[in-house]
Amino acid sequence: MPATQVEKFTAKPEFKDAVSQALLEAQALTLKEAGNLAARLYQDNTDPNIFFIYTRWEDEVSLDHHQTLIHRKVLNELEQEALAVPTECFHLTDTQPAPVTPIKADDSDPKFNIFFIFKISLENRAALLTQFEEHIKQTRREAGCLLFDLYEVQGQEDTLVVYEHWRQESDVWDIHFHQPYAVTTGQLMEQSVIGDMQQYMNFVTQLA
Repeated sequence: MPATQVEKFTAKPEFKDAVSQALLEAQALTLKEAGNLAARLYQDNTDPNIFFIYTRWEDEVSLDHHQTLIHRKVLNELEQEALAVPTECFHLTDTQPAPVTPIKADDSDPKFNIFFIFKISLENRAALLTQFEEHIKQTRREAGCLLFDLYEVQGQEDTLVVYEHWRQESDVWDIHFHQPYAVTTGQLMEQSVIGDMQQYMNFVTQLA
């Protein structure tokens, strides 16, 4: 079974460039590892000190081996001096329909990417997961959608992760959220998400 991980790095401003370079080098080496299926690096559009790495692996063994390699250890050492807060690591479990490979964007697409890592009330968890099954199927059919995946977080029943790629920002706000199924999901999300949903959204640009 594939293993997936998202890590969030928040650099001290004076170390932003050093952290960015270290992450780029680690990402390039990660792609060469046996068992790696994907490794993508992102920078937050609002706060350039925040970075995300998304990695997907053939299995847990491949991910565990990754943690022992020198470029992984370099990142761990960098954390002690260069990060404002400890690395946030989310070990993810697939939901249904299963994650897919992103559709390749056109050169003319400005691209709009989102990490939405949010807390929910457990009483609505089952209903939300059921609604997302249909939501994902429908969203992936939209012309502007390049990727839409939902994950559970291991060890955190109250946390879900939505990972999205779109051709452009207007595909989200002007089209996607007005679809009937998205309206239904949004209403359930309003009942389920703890606090303001905006606090959980990171709009990001892919660096590599």
